[in-house]
Amino acid sequence: MEIYQASIEDLDGAAVLFNLYREFYEQVSDAGAAAYIKKRLENKDSVIFVMKNNDKYVGFAQLYPTFSSISMKKAWILNDLYVDVEARGQGIGERLLHKAKEHAIETGANSISLSTAPDNLSAQRLYEKNGYVRDSQFYHYELTVE
Repeated sequence: MEIYQASIEDLDGAAVLFNLYREFYEQVSDAGAAAYIKKRLENKDSVIFVMKNNDKYVGFAQLYPTFSSISMKKAWILNDLYVDVEARGQGIGERLLHKAKEHAIETGANSISLSTAPDNLSAQRLYEKNGYVRDSQFYHYELTVE
């Protein structure tokens, strides 16, 4: 298996995984997933890592850059992490987390933040196993504006 930063050549494979990720979070399958991923790749406003087993895309992670005012350094938001159902249990999610951490270190970032659903216990175990600490200091709020 190989893991690397996606380019436009990986658009179709990454878009399929992205759409499956969205479906996992109870979103309707959307052909617009490919256009969304294409924009991210073209605009370089996110970093997408893909994992392939032979020619099959089996996992991806998408990170968005941000900054920490407290540390006055770059930070990354690990917004999306998905492993194909048939490929789970092979350490792919963990390898994607390691790749994200490696990327954060290489770019001089202070941290990686992420969130997951309260009932996604397997993801929580994976994150905690890899050193992520659940935030107990701050509440997360969101305002939908559309």
